[in-house]
Amino acid sequence: MDVSLIISNILNPPILAFFLGMLAVFVKTDLEIPAPIPKLLSLYLLFAIGFKGGVELVKSGVTQAVILTLLAAILMACIVPVYTFFILRIKLDTYNSAAIAATYGSISAVTFITASSFLTQLGMAFDGFMVAALALMESPAIVVGLILVNVFTVDESDREFNWSEVLQEAFLNSSVFLLVGSLVMGVLTGEHGWQTLKPFTQDLFYGVLTFFLLDMGLVAARRIKDLQKAGFFLILFAILVPIFNAAIALLIAKAIGMPKGDSLLFSVLCASASYIAVPAAMRLTVPEANPSLYISTALAVTFPFNIIVGIPLYLYGINLFWR
Repeated sequence: MDVSLIISNILNPPILAFFLGMLAVFVKTDLEIPAPIPKLLSLYLLFAIGFKGGVELVKSGVTQAVILTLLAAILMACIVPVYTFFILRIKLDTYNSAAIAATYGSISAVTFITASSFLTQLGMAFDGFMVAALALMESPAIVVGLILVNVFTVDESDREFNWSEVLQEAFLNSSVFLLVGSLVMGVLTGEHGWQTLKPFTQDLFYGVLTFFLLDMGLVAARRIKDLQKAGFFLILFAILVPIFNAAIALLIAKAIGMPKGDSLLFSVLCASASYIAVPAAMRLTVPEANPSLYISTALAVTFPFNIIVGIPLYLYGINLFWR
């Protein structure tokens, strides 16, 4: 593997900001970002990436490549929770296995955005419609996870879900709603809308991403202590399963003819894990599961691994497969 790719990724300002946040916790500074600000930053990032995706979707049109990519995204969002559930059942009970499987079947929008930044830095093109894949992959894993709980819980009398609430949480949570809404705005306004909002959606983007990853570094470092509860099995799972998922994604991408940039984003989506939308849904619907397990593995292990090592690693795999 080309070590220069990892170095180039690490020396990206947003990644350095992530390390700075972690360092602030390790050396016990009083650095803290007030609670409403990270939420505002995440909403901005989702809106900006969604709006740009909508504009790019207008340019590309709904082609066979778009349809195949979106179908592949939905497929991976449905099958990843199933096989990861059975891997997790080796060591964990049904509730924790389903919650963690749903977490890894869903996606991390910030990891996707970081990968987009990495591609831009390298000058590699990618299609804006990949944002539609991002939006489609967040919700199915929640539903699959709850189905797994229903099917494999021994005492089903205690398991009664309000499916209307579950589906609303899965498909109308703030992340999905804002992504889809901004995507539609981009489609409706096209290039005119992009030029109007360009100072907001593009010029500010990398500064906001850098500051957001500073906060993510703070949060991830604080979650590291929870890994003691996770144990070695889950830590290993949180590293190896994303690599395996990315490998499957690359094979699918090669089979349907995705270009390199899109293939990297697709592999990153499949390799990432949700630490916002799915944990919120799991806390509501599967209270028996331990949040420190599925949040700490996704946020303190998989997220840093992907943004530091995973993204360059997956690109290396793409360069091998596409050679």
